[in-house]
Amino acid sequence: MPINRQIKEKEVQLIGAQGEKLGVLDIEKALELAEEQNLDLVLVAPNSKPVVCKLMNYGKYKFEQAKKEKESRKNQKAVELKEIRVTPNIGEHDFLFKSKNARAFLESGNKVKFTVRFRGRELNNVKAGEQVLNKFIESLSDISVVEKKPFLEGKNMFIILSKKI
Repeated sequence: MPINRQIKEKEVQLIGAQGEKLGVLDIEKALELAEEQNLDLVLVAPNSKPVVCKLMNYGKYKFEQAKKEKESRKNQKAVELKEIRVTPNIGEHDFLFKSKNARAFLESGNKVKFTVRFRGRELNNVKAGEQVLNKFIESLSDISVVEKKPFLEGKNMFIILSKKI
């Protein structure tokens, strides 16, 4: 945003510090007004004819903008992707344990990626891995939705679950 002497136009539409319109003025007259009031002349609409400038304390304005941006970043929560790895021949107790962990991750607002890793000849029986993933989908269906269906990529098959809204 150009300020004060950086503005190269000859005439400007001037807006006062409280938002009142001061009319179309010569750039030198506008700069004089800004200096008298100890404010900056800031170009706010460069595409209009004549360009629109406002009298304001530019340093204070930048500080307020930075403060607002910092506040908005603080209120955002980054969603993490938690991964749970299993094998196609997972035991019942292991399944319940992993399912309980996944439920905790989902309730805390994270996404969960279930990965079935196939080793050796297990790759010949991909259906078993898909059944395990479908069992996880079914057991967590009350609090989650499937974001990505079972998908085989190399020796891994995975799904992604996210919390129901």
